[in-house]
Amino acid sequence: MSILGIDRITYGADDLAACRRFFLDWGLRLVREDDAGLDFESLNGCEVQVRRENDTSLPPAFEAGPTLRQVIWGAESEADLAQRRTAMAGQPGFAEADGTLYCIDPTGLGIGLRVSRKRAVAVRGVPSNTWDNAARVNTPSPVYQKAEPVEVGHVVLFTDKLAETTGFYETLGFVLSDRYPGRGHFLRCAPRGGHHDLFLLQTPEAKRGLNHVAFTVRDIHEVFGGGLHIARCGWETQLGPGRHPISSAYFWYFRNPAGALVEYYADEDVLTEAWQPRDFEPGPTVFAEWAVAGGLDGNTRRQKTGAPGQDGKFLTEKRG
Repeated sequence: MSILGIDRITYGADDLAACRRFFLDWGLRLVREDDAGLDFESLNGCEVQVRRENDTSLPPAFEAGPTLRQVIWGAESEADLAQRRTAMAGQPGFAEADGTLYCIDPTGLGIGLRVSRKRAVAVRGVPSNTWDNAARVNTPSPVYQKAEPVEVGHVVLFTDKLAETTGFYETLGFVLSDRYPGRGHFLRCAPRGGHHDLFLLQTPEAKRGLNHVAFTVRDIHEVFGGGLHIARCGWETQLGPGRHPISSAYFWYFRNPAGALVEYYADEDVLTEAWQPRDFEPGPTVFAEWAVAGGLDGNTRRQKTGAPGQDGKFLTEKRG
């Protein structure tokens, strides 16, 4: 029995028109729109909601401005909910409604747990040919004109209570993958799975808030094709494309009108119970083996001039 991943995220934002344009460009499908907000979904039915900041039905914001207000995790079964009810009931804001358990985590973010509503999808990435394994024969690699994210793969939060927040998620069954001692913890929501579903980051100023939400795509070619499309649409790169040495994933980060940053990523490490967490010292080369400052121009498909502040530093600050 386990948590399977993120089932739904909800943002609180004011510029719903910009959010509508952005997430449609991002490759999500708009499934509902009214005065209250917007509902999107990814290929496998993972839900992305945008509501107005002053919506009183949302959990309290853990930082000022547009930001993430709630993450709903998807469990495998009703037994998983029962197993985790006690841990969640000890948190502020505990409630149970419509088959979902709700509470506020120690960082101040609203979270929930329900039986997963995501659907199975036949999505195939393109394998790479390595020296010892020709996995792609008589088949060229694709060139994607835009991305269609499969799901929300992970969230990264700033916290002022790293140990306490990590301990809470461990009571829900999350497992430590790797760490920056005293600074950051990469957690996966089950012993077997992708490198991390949640990254908790404690900066020297010990603030709370959202760093980024990451969307999984098919393969590295879709990271590039999706990023180029977003650049053509006029949205601003924060950093990328690039590659993380810790999770091995290829990435591209953009600024998001719904709050903080969003990421396309693919090709992350997959871990099992046999994995032993590693310790890393934060730094630019640990965060990114390589990265393109300023992004790529979506039309020329060449590097833009690096903008001030886009220097590949460890992502410990949100840039205004």
